[in-house]
Amino acid sequence: MAGGSLTTLLAEVRAHPIAATLELGSVVGCALLFLATLAALASGPPTLNEWLWVAIVAGGAVLAVLWTFVVPLYEHYLYPRLS
Repeated sequence: MAGGSLTTLLAEVRAHPIAATLELGSVVGCALLFLATLAALASGPPTLNEWLWVAIVAGGAVLAVLWTFVVPLYEHYLYPRLS
């Protein structure tokens, strides 16, 4: 059963490589933001490591803009042409 599920997953990735890349990149980005947040919290208040907090906020903003603006545009305009 697990082999069939993996085969199905790989078939979906091959069928939609851009969407798979966006989703995988988002998962990696969220994991990095989580680790960076833990590191920032462990190192003290924002006044001591302000650049790390700015990077965390910027990374979160990039992910938010990606999923609320770029992905819908891709799905609406580009994806129908590729199908």
